[in-house]
Amino acid sequence: MATSATAATEKQARSPRAMMVGVVKSNKCLKTITVEYEFSYRHPKYGKYMRKHGRVHAHDEKNEANPGDRVQIAFCRPYSKTKCWRLVKVLDRNPLAGEVVGAKV
Repeated sequence: MATSATAATEKQARSPRAMMVGVVKSNKCLKTITVEYEFSYRHPKYGKYMRKHGRVHAHDEKNEANPGDRVQIAFCRPYSKTKCWRLVKVLDRNPLAGEVVGAKV
């Protein structure tokens, strides 16, 4: 005899969530980062491939991402009006994050 929880998992498996890689542009808000991603599309008339970028807000629970970091984000339930992505992991750290611009060594 199967329980209702196991019957529900056998009937329908959860679909994989959308994932995206982008660069952190801002982390000024608490637990929120702004991620910029780039995509290409084919121009409908001329056939040339064009590059565009978009920006989304993502939830960063531990405030671990800094501007310039490459991050992986996943689509999730809405956290707020504009935030429906969450930070999965930081792929690459920004090598210039600790430097002061214009400082003489």
